[in-house]
Amino acid sequence: MGSAALCQLACRGLRSTGIEQFEIGHDRGSSHGATRMIRLAHFERPSYVPLMRRSYALWHELEDIVHQRLLHITGIAEIGPPTGDVILGTRAGANADLPSEVLDAQALMRRYPAFKIPHSFVAIFQPDGGFIEASKALAANIAVAKERGAAVRTGEKVIAVEPAGSGVRVVTDRGAITADFAIVAAGPWLCSLFPELRLPLTVTRQVIGWFEPQQPEQFAASRLPAFMFESEYGHHYGFPAYADKGIKFAKHHHLGEAVHADSYERTVSAQDETAIRAPLARYLPAANGPMRTTETCLYTMTPDNTFIIDRVPGFPQIVVASPCCGHGFKFAPVVGEILADLVTQGTTAHDIAPFRLARFS
Repeated sequence: MGSAALCQLACRGLRSTGIEQFEIGHDRGSSHGATRMIRLAHFERPSYVPLMRRSYALWHELEDIVHQRLLHITGIAEIGPPTGDVILGTRAGANADLPSEVLDAQALMRRYPAFKIPHSFVAIFQPDGGFIEASKALAANIAVAKERGAAVRTGEKVIAVEPAGSGVRVVTDRGAITADFAIVAAGPWLCSLFPELRLPLTVTRQVIGWFEPQQPEQFAASRLPAFMFESEYGHHYGFPAYADKGIKFAKHHHLGEAVHADSYERTVSAQDETAIRAPLARYLPAANGPMRTTETCLYTMTPDNTFIIDRVPGFPQIVVASPCCGHGFKFAPVVGEILADLVTQGTTAHDIAPFRLARFS
């Protein structure tokens, strides 16, 4: 989100600086790795649709600027019991004049033989879904920002963000910077920067696995959509085989373990693998081969499972953003636009009422 905001500010001609405590593309937060899912309708919140329409447009604009493909439209199949959260929530979002198709279990398995699901399950297929190349997208935002004049400082940890008259003072482990405004998109470190806000954020550890498919021809991006499952195992999601890494598959919210961003377990255990592999073996058995590689990342969760995007009360020159909760990456361009709007115009045309801090009062 920070890189998208920096890109937006630079493209508007503002002198701006981005500060990152690690290196660009580091694996300690929520933005690294090969792929992230993208879709228009979300079971989590049907009202996301207008933001996602704009986000798609901005992703394509970024592709045009950098002359790279970042989005891969494979379609997405969201699968589960007809009265489950995934199906009911996605159906509510798709009712907002979106292209979608409801498939019973037999129809889904005829179209995509890799799936082996109970006859009682249904699927909602969104043809506009797919995945974003995450690391390439992050690098593209940074490249455009720097090309348009932004500065990027890495390996520099922000200690505090303080009001300084009508502006701000950003204190780092290298010194201090003064500016007119600050946008703070610090993910799992947001609470430590603003303890006085008492933000109700919980950081949780996630594990992702890549599996060797036993029938690779069924799992190419041309033959299989991105997908989500709701089942007795919880909520799981996956991607077709991409970049010779196998099938990416993970449990949404994984084991639900709360951690600290600076000291969490990054080694993947047998318990972690079991939480991922059990539904893979049952519902995509041909993908249930050896686990090639694993990765950990972090979710930063709010109690209502949606974003924080707002100005700090009493200090409109400081904007905080935590658009995470495990489904935020796809929103990066539109969130960057909103954040740039807030510091240049004081408001935004996008509806961010659900993301305001006041809801936690």
